Amino acid sequence: MAVRGSRTKRLIGALTAAALVAFAGACGSGDDSGDAASSGPVELEFAQWWGAELPAGEFDKMIADFTTANPNIKVKLLSAPYASTKQQLVTGAASKTLPDVVGLDGAWVNDFAKQGAIADLSKLMEDAKYDPSELASTVQYKDKTYMIPVVNFVYPLFVNQDLLTKAGVSKVPGTRTEFADAAKKISASGGNVKGWALPLDTAVPNGIQNDVMSWLWASGGSMLKDGKPNLQSPEVKSVVEYVKSLNDAGVIAPGALTMKEQDKVEKFATGQVGMMIDSLAHINLIKKNNPDLKFTVAPLPAEDSYTGKRGLPYASWGIGVSNSTEHKAESFKLVQYLMSKEVNAQLSTMANGFPGNKTAQPDLSKSDPLFKTAFEIYQEGTPANEFTGLPKSEDLMRTFDEQLQLVLTNKSSVDDALAKSQEAWSSVIE
Repeated sequence: MAVRGSRTKRLIGALTAAALVAFAGACGSGDDSGDAASSGPVELEFAQWWGAELPAGEFDKMIADFTTANPNIKVKLLSAPYASTKQQLVTGAASKTLPDVVGLDGAWVNDFAKQGAIADLSKLMEDAKYDPSELASTVQYKDKTYMIPVVNFVYPLFVNQDLLTKAGVSKVPGTRTEFADAAKKISASGGNVKGWALPLDTAVPNGIQNDVMSWLWASGGSMLKDGKPNLQSPEVKSVVEYVKSLNDAGVIAPGALTMKEQDKVEKFATGQVGMMIDSLAHINLIKKNNPDLKFTVAPLPAEDSYTGKRGLPYASWGIGVSNSTEHKAESFKLVQYLMSKEVNAQLSTMANGFPGNKTAQPDLSKSDPLFKTAFEIYQEGTPANEFTGLPKSEDLMRTFDEQLQLVLTNKSSVDDALAKSQEAWSSVIE
């Protein structure tokens, strides 16, 4: 994931529509040496959530092409939803039992690297004589690369157009006031439908990143100042007050305090909520679950008076290698394959994302029309995610989440919640 700050290099270039080069094995001849050649095929375990979000069977085919080109390497895919994968990898990192190759969220990298759970990819690139100049970005810890973003995703506003029309709202909301008005009208339109879904489960607290702080970034705000927490600023306070106002108005889907990201997506796909902030990676999943759903994507609503570029939350399918694997060279060969120009272009096209290889060009002509709309939003906005690269970022999200829940349940004032969050964050971010 491209990241703000000195820990991470970000060189994301503009993408242009172009036809994909015919797909081919990009990993080379498969001439493996060492133990793999003398003792039979090496089997790598690859844990990730990507296969669960791509069209059924597509990622398996891509990996099968890799193993065909590299007969001395077998790959066992461990595909599960994001939340399950995250829990598995956090446990594996703590016990040094990670699978050989791992899908990574940039928010985990600082902690995993400190634990010694993931390998220094800078060294593996050097050992493999791999030129990193084609990489659009890397995530680093102490000036060494530990994660390579394979596909980058933006998080725009998803809007159910039929519910919007039924509620008498003529256009997709572009400001906070318009969003609140639309959410209220959708919630009042009948049935059990609500205007907005807000996942705040503290077990997987990425809702703070994707669904709460995104309101701050959309208006050019920051939760940091000179790299330090700045949670008591007027901008952050206005976001929390805004979310509270939506909750008080009864427009948020029930169960928000224990809702996970996949629950939010399911509610949107089944027409139970009119709007959500979500990853483009879920377009395939939503259309699979409800082919008749009429929806669009739009920039995140900003403060009414804001006229600058819209901040756009984004995340990545990042990849890393276990530090405890006995097959680092073979593991990195799989990384190379996924980052090669043709394969990376195909993967980003399938996933409705932007390539991690800056020379790769997704085939927009074959992509979902919503991806083209999102690409225009991406070009006109500014990618923003301040959690990536922060120490204990999951804990930071969780602390803020717990305080926000107290605000939403009227057990704390906004000022007290922000003060406690500021204190907790300041003890972590030194």
